Amino acid sequence: MLFHHAVRLGDDALILAQRLSEWCGHAPMLEIDLALANIALDLFGQATLFLGLAGEIEGQGRDADALAFRRDVLDFRNCLLVEQPNGDFAQTIARQFLFSNWQELLMRQIAAAAEPRLSEIGAKAVKEITYHARYASEWVVRLGDGTEESRARMIAGLDWMWRFTDELFDAETGAPSLRAEWDARIAHTLAEANMDMPKPRRGVLGGRAGHHSEHLGHLLTEMQFLPRAYPGAVW
Repeated sequence: MLFHHAVRLGDDALILAQRLSEWCGHAPMLEIDLALANIALDLFGQATLFLGLAGEIEGQGRDADALAFRRDVLDFRNCLLVEQPNGDFAQTIARQFLFSNWQELLMRQIAAAAEPRLSEIGAKAVKEITYHARYASEWVVRLGDGTEESRARMIAGLDWMWRFTDELFDAETGAPSLRAEWDARIAHTLAEANMDMPKPRRGVLGGRAGHHSEHLGHLLTEMQFLPRAYPGAVW
């Protein structure tokens, strides 16, 4: 159903945006701080549009804010990848690299969808995500082909995040047709960084069905605190 599809897309963007916003004021350099904050703002905007569309389709009076702040953890349908902790900068880049390259391919597909409300959002989002993917890919090369320390951290970040990528291509809720192109993009960037593809491992699934890691509950507690503590408040 279009409602569930829009919720998944909105939740992916919302949760990753919240994760990236945790870097505000804590990034290694001011330039990186601003870049991650801007990527987060792009994703918050996409979440607003997708969740707004989901609320419109549902027709039960829930808008984007209600869907973002009034659902419990089991009701979220984001992939497990985006809720993973930031870790160090390399781990954050690994997550962004894997997700944004997939999201860019998906949004190009959605921009060509027959459903006009969906395709309009996809066409706007793909312009932003193209930058996100390029930014993350460039940092993968810089870290992977940099110092011994940066390389070790980049490898560790990719190893941690890799187990969550199969969910992006799940036959029921993902985009299996994008796997070959995504694999090629990832392999190309890692080759530039003189790094090998992570070894295959058993994928971890569940986010699309509402089965999340403990990390999402902690994230939502912080994200939803004000709207839940002061219902109806505006600022």
